[in-house]
Amino acid sequence: MDEFNQIRPYQDDEIRPVVDGLLTNQEFIRSIARYYYPRLSRYLLPLLEILARKRLGSQLQTVVDVATMQDLIAEYMDKMIRDTTSGLTHSGLDRLSKDRPYLFISNHRDIAMDPAFVNYVLHQESMDTCQIAIGDNLLKKPFVADLMRLNKSFIVHRSLKGRELLKALDLLSRYIHHCIDNQHNVWIAQREGRAKNGIDETEPALIKMLAMGQRKVPLRESLSRLHLVPVAISYQFDACDKLKAQELYQLETTGKFEKTDQSDIHSIVTGIIGQKGKVHLGFGEELTIDTDDPDAVAATIDAQILANYRLQDTNFLALRLLKESSLVTLPTLADTAWNAEIDPAVETCFHNRLAAVDSSLHRHFLQMYANPVIRRFRIGQG
Repeated sequence: MDEFNQIRPYQDDEIRPVVDGLLTNQEFIRSIARYYYPRLSRYLLPLLEILARKRLGSQLQTVVDVATMQDLIAEYMDKMIRDTTSGLTHSGLDRLSKDRPYLFISNHRDIAMDPAFVNYVLHQESMDTCQIAIGDNLLKKPFVADLMRLNKSFIVHRSLKGRELLKALDLLSRYIHHCIDNQHNVWIAQREGRAKNGIDETEPALIKMLAMGQRKVPLRESLSRLHLVPVAISYQFDACDKLKAQELYQLETTGKFEKTDQSDIHSIVTGIIGQKGKVHLGFGEELTIDTDDPDAVAATIDAQILANYRLQDTNFLALRLLKESSLVTLPTLADTAWNAEIDPAVETCFHNRLAAVDSSLHRHFLQMYANPVIRRFRIGQG
């Protein structure tokens, strides 16, 4: 494991020392105090830091290894699911074996919640939770990196260039194979960055990376050893829908979107505490790979994700609103795309969310919800 020390999650004997270090990290404690007491922290921050450290220390006192850390996270997830969703469901897990490790390749809608929901469902079904691939762009502060690595996350170096990037990708590939060889599940997004427009497509470069660590065997053999399983995650309400619409609008009108140091953190917090409505995870079948073409493998993953994506009433409603508004020219769709029943309470909530968004963002806002329906029911494409 020494060669993977810089990217791997923390192991059992490292968990408690890292936790103790976080409890003495003033920047981390200050962040927690502001989270616990957002209003009072403007005036009483030193006192609230003491209270936050005591409260957090009490919550973390039972954490001594990876398993107890996962148990604590499951408790946090229980509360988050009660507070911010109207139900979490899943399908397809009955087709998978509890005795086999899998590389779960998922569509990517939320930075933190996508892998968190996958791990929660696996934990509830008494399956081993995943090690999670996370980009180094999210780990600019050391205490954030510690938090992620406490939660079974390993680091994907995206900020490197040239030969250093190739070396990092090779190491990453070998680490993922190491995990599967040692019976550990792994989660990775199908592409870098979230699908802000609602179109879920696997990046062929990801497929190439997964095979990099075993260049001496054909791509199909290398990937087959990883037991790839596509996962489709759908949210009735995207907690970051307004933020995504703003980014898409800026990209369209200026050609670029300037991220700040707080952009990702803001998206992470919004995704965690924002309302999500119904959430569904559709687990696909393990891929049978009979090609060395990464584009063909990516297309197979996309087909499973599209088929297992649970279309929500908000997706159908957004499509109807796009048609009524004439904001875009829609393709020819099957009749079933227009006939879905929509919960009146959900319709009211969706209209309220849309009304809170500047009208210049409406097209992007509606399209991100409508695109999954368009892709499923476009005439001539299944």
